[in-house]
Amino acid sequence: MIDTPAALTFRPADDSDLTALVGLHDGAARWMLRNGIDQWKPGQKPAAHFRLRMREGEVWLAEHEGAAVGAYELWWQDEGAWGAQPPVAGYVHRLMTDRTRAPAGTGRALLAAAEARIAACGRPLARLDCVSHNTRLRTYYRTAGYRLVGENGAKEAPGGAPSYAVTLLEKALTSSS
Repeated sequence: MIDTPAALTFRPADDSDLTALVGLHDGAARWMLRNGIDQWKPGQKPAAHFRLRMREGEVWLAEHEGAAVGAYELWWQDEGAWGAQPPVAGYVHRLMTDRTRAPAGTGRALLAAAEARIAACGRPLARLDCVSHNTRLRTYYRTAGYRLVGENGAKEAPGGAPSYAVTLLEKALTSSS
């Protein structure tokens, strides 16, 4: 079981959170760049992205001491990475934390919250993908109980962006996940 950091609360994001969501993404992107990880770029996910994700899926926000310190997107299908699939999984995207304000363990708490939400909706699998060359992130997810189930050498990027290779990972859930 994952210990949730003290006073960390979760709630669905709404339009009033768009600035915070963009800030979380851009902060995570800047951290990646500083650490030599070629994945997210600042400015890559504007408010319109998160508004669409709220409309087509779910976006959850983690708060600590009144501040947004993390978030994740939850999709109910992900054909771009996984192809057409039966409705047996929830797909976790854009797991992000504010590394300057989030208490230790926030990332794992976000992942556990996403898994619990997926299980509560009656789906037995949590799935995610990450850029294949990001070995640090692949290791993070594997130590969180995800198993490698494949590679997609040409994930369809939205908006006409070039496709890219991703590693596909999943975790079997129980109703108490």
